[in-house]
Amino acid sequence: MPLVTAQRLILQPLAVAAGLLLAGAAQAQSLQELYDAARGYDATYLASRANADAAGARAAQAEALTRPTLGLSAAATAARAEPPAGSNVTSRTLTAGLQGKYSVYNAASLPTIDKARRGQAVAQADLESAEQDLIVRLATAYFDVLAAKDALSTTQANKKAIAEQLASAKRNFEVGTATITDTREAQAKYDLAVAQELAADNDLRVKRVTLDQFVGRVGVEPKGLIQPVALPALLSTEVETWVATADDQHPLVRKARLGLEVAQLDTQIARAGERPTLDASATLGAQNLHNSLSGLAAQSSGVGTSKNASLGLTLTYPLYTGGATQNRIKETLVLEDRARNDLDFARRSVAEATRRAFFGVQSLKAQVAAYEAAESSTKLALEATQLGYKVGVRVNLDVLNAQTQLYSTQRDLAKARYEVVVTGLKLRQASGQLRAEDLSAVNSLLVK
Repeated sequence: MPLVTAQRLILQPLAVAAGLLLAGAAQAQSLQELYDAARGYDATYLASRANADAAGARAAQAEALTRPTLGLSAAATAARAEPPAGSNVTSRTLTAGLQGKYSVYNAASLPTIDKARRGQAVAQADLESAEQDLIVRLATAYFDVLAAKDALSTTQANKKAIAEQLASAKRNFEVGTATITDTREAQAKYDLAVAQELAADNDLRVKRVTLDQFVGRVGVEPKGLIQPVALPALLSTEVETWVATADDQHPLVRKARLGLEVAQLDTQIARAGERPTLDASATLGAQNLHNSLSGLAAQSSGVGTSKNASLGLTLTYPLYTGGATQNRIKETLVLEDRARNDLDFARRSVAEATRRAFFGVQSLKAQVAAYEAAESSTKLALEATQLGYKVGVRVNLDVLNAQTQLYSTQRDLAKARYEVVVTGLKLRQASGQLRAEDLSAVNSLLVK
């Protein structure tokens, strides 16, 4: 085979592989880009946004309690009477009118409006929680894919190194400088590495499916972290600062506080059942009546139009409701106590979650530093073990173990870095500070 042809056969697959790699890199997407897509696709978030819109409409409905109402009515009737003797009577009547009503005094109106407004605020708090949850879920899936890719890469590198060590052991055994034990140990390690590669590949496929379902696409490719990685620092290194912020800003605490206010307004509405109501009403109408006679004395009575107007006040005072109003008041007072307990529980839960997330970030950062030191140490240990194997003071199994330890450390280091980023977002979520703008800081850590 000519040399040029052979070179083409070698270079063409390499060019195709390079093209595929470049195409994959061009299609890689940042976390911000995927979040923008997920906001228009994720069913949980869209449901919360619809609930918020519906709550706004309900609040607007409640505003009508303090506004007048006006209605228009019209009717037309025709009648014919045929007595046994005499003339038949035919009548036609046209009526039209306007009716207006206004609630002059109702003790339940203003508390009902306030309750609807707080219901809208509760829906907004739920929407904020859903948005924060979407950010964390998407970020978790995003970095899970990156961690799975790193795990597969390290597993493949480990398998390749073991394969080289296995080939070396076989050659040494053939020339009589090593025993069959080295070959069998290397073969066992290689078989285990193959199984680990299959498991890592499957895990990556599953993680990709999870990420794809957030945006409704197939084959989403996340961007990796810039190397060397500079992990973001916390805004505050004092846990109580985060806890205090959570008590003021967290949507769950705000929702529980609004729930207490709604329960108090329900008590006001229930007490309003013991008070009188005063309504004003007004009507303005006209009636056109036309009668005609037929028969022996056929004649017409002509057309007559009459107008009417009225204005009135209606006072309603509840004297006895069978105990319904009093028991409703008792019920709302009990529900107020429950709402207070719910608020206390929300505050405690948020504070606990904030502390847990804060200490999680601190621990993961320490682990990253420890893994970085361990990576340097295991590299040196592997080099020393390989040298010892060459001079005969180390056996093949020592080299295999050192190689496995290095790749395991690199895999755990990459995973710990991703967890620092995700747990940092979870800390902001736990303290109620997580916003869509916070993804910009994460995007700055990714490859451009």
